[in-house]
Amino acid sequence: MWPDPAATDDLLARAGRGDAAAIDELLATHREPLRRAVAARIDPALARRVDASDVVQDVLIEAHRRLTDYLKNPAMPFGLWLRQLAKDRMIDAHRFHRLAQRRSLDREQPTAGPAWADASSIQLLAELLDPEKTPGSAAIEHELSRQLEAALTTLDPGDQQIILMRHRDQLGNQEAAAKLGLSEAAASMRYLRALRRLRTALLGDADG
Repeated sequence: MWPDPAATDDLLARAGRGDAAAIDELLATHREPLRRAVAARIDPALARRVDASDVVQDVLIEAHRRLTDYLKNPAMPFGLWLRQLAKDRMIDAHRFHRLAQRRSLDREQPTAGPAWADASSIQLLAELLDPEKTPGSAAIEHELSRQLEAALTTLDPGDQQIILMRHRDQLGNQEAAAKLGLSEAAASMRYLRALRRLRTALLGDADG
């Protein structure tokens, strides 16, 4: 069941006033309903490579990044907006795995490898810094890597751990949660908060 619309509206209003706790609660309360929606709609062939929880994780990260724009023009209910982001994410993932991989998903045997293992820390960092740009040269990648290393050293050990688990070790959300002894929801929120603090360390802004 999706969260009560009135409660969601209240959280959105608080989020619009810069309440970080409200943003966390807003995303946390929508995580499980969104996961169920994704699990019910994801292509079975894609599901062999991409876990629904990891799709939701990516959607929550994107929603967090775009929340300010959404609040300026909430053209659709928040839950519907999240479902649209999830639909777009699954379309992109399906296209990536069908066109970019040498082997077709239809012929691939199920694998225990982590979802989104192709995404590098450098690509993540580029998106955190500027979603419209991607690394275009070895020099840019080297500079981004240097910035990432420096920013990570400013985070507390827990934040460093979850980011490195997800990107250096390429663990999916389920695997990271199991290693940390957390629920998937708790691991997801820890990762999201860590990314917010990483972005703050990189940009020196006030959204963390």
